[in-house]
Amino acid sequence: MRLRGFSIGRPQRVAALLLLVLFGQCLWTIGHQPLDANDFRYARCGREMWESPSVLQGYFTTCGNLNGDGTLAYRLAGLPLTAQRVLLLSIDHLRKPADRLYANGSLNGTTWEARHELSFIPYLLRLPFVLFAVWLGGGLWWVAKRLFGPEGGALALALYTFCPAIVRYATHPNNEILAMWGLYGLIYTAIGVGHALQGPRSMWRPRILLLTAALGLTAAAHLLAGVVGFLAGMAFFFYTADRRRSYVSQIMVYAAMGAMLIVFAGFSFKLSAFLYVFTGGSVRSWFALFAVRRFLTQPANAGIVVAAAVALVVYGRNRRSRYFGNTAPLLMTLLLFPLYTTQVISAPWVWALPFLFTFIGGVFADALESRQRKLFLLLTVSVILTQAALCWASLAGALPL
Repeated sequence: MRLRGFSIGRPQRVAALLLLVLFGQCLWTIGHQPLDANDFRYARCGREMWESPSVLQGYFTTCGNLNGDGTLAYRLAGLPLTAQRVLLLSIDHLRKPADRLYANGSLNGTTWEARHELSFIPYLLRLPFVLFAVWLGGGLWWVAKRLFGPEGGALALALYTFCPAIVRYATHPNNEILAMWGLYGLIYTAIGVGHALQGPRSMWRPRILLLTAALGLTAAAHLLAGVVGFLAGMAFFFYTADRRRSYVSQIMVYAAMGAMLIVFAGFSFKLSAFLYVFTGGSVRSWFALFAVRRFLTQPANAGIVVAAAVALVVYGRNRRSRYFGNTAPLLMTLLLFPLYTTQVISAPWVWALPFLFTFIGGVFADALESRQRKLFLLLTVSVILTQAALCWASLAGALPL
């Protein structure tokens, strides 16, 4: 089956099924978790960004100037609630004056009078983050399939789908899932721009604009992710640009300028709040192994850990697996897993997960083309089924997260 040049075959149907399973897992989790203080914080301050109420003097929102948190998650959490409020007011204006819910059909510009009329708040608040997680899953499959074929893409997406950490961060408002989405897209967009420079100039501009948007949205989610993505993306960009390397610095400078404009827009173009980005300390970070140890020792991650260990052994012993497609996600995994922030509370290790799954998918795809295909096919199926069972057990509360 083809849809405007896009072939819908077995790989696409398998990917769609896995993404549907991920979406179902997230909806089930949302339905079984009540709202907490952090949810209300994102909802309140996100609505303030969109609805611009009177806030504390000298602060961007009642959450502060958000020098540690990016603005993207707050805006994403508040947008559905603000949209529903606007819809309620629009409908109220169509009623007769005697039947209106509010005096004179107006809320007098305030933020909170309609809150008791809002419905489905747990889903409206959390669903945007679920959609970004599904979007990232689709991007992960697309990258892995193009690099390693259908089998590598399916394995990478399956591990992503049944990773408890992915489901946990996808079902609560947070900047980690957005930074992960942005950073993964930024790295592979930078690599794509490097390849595009070998082609006609007509192909350059749209990819450079996409690179700028990816860098800006990543920085708007978390400034450290933006800085890491800029430096790592520039390194990969320089490597893949080959004979066009003289253009790399110029393109990255223009992308950085456009990205800062996107971050500025996240602060509603308020210079006083935007300046705290440079003094808040959200980029201060160092390296430690406590997050790695915790991830490796959690029972719910056993399938992923086994697959990663096997992939590292194969990568080290098989020269055929040591090429750029496998090495790039491995380097990003090694960089991000031990990274931690020293000034703000964050979880950069989560950003490493899509790169880890890409690496595993690539190495296993190479092994499935070797003489040991039957052995690795059995191992692949076993890993997926085991990780799925562990993920569902952890979501049901039978295993610790």
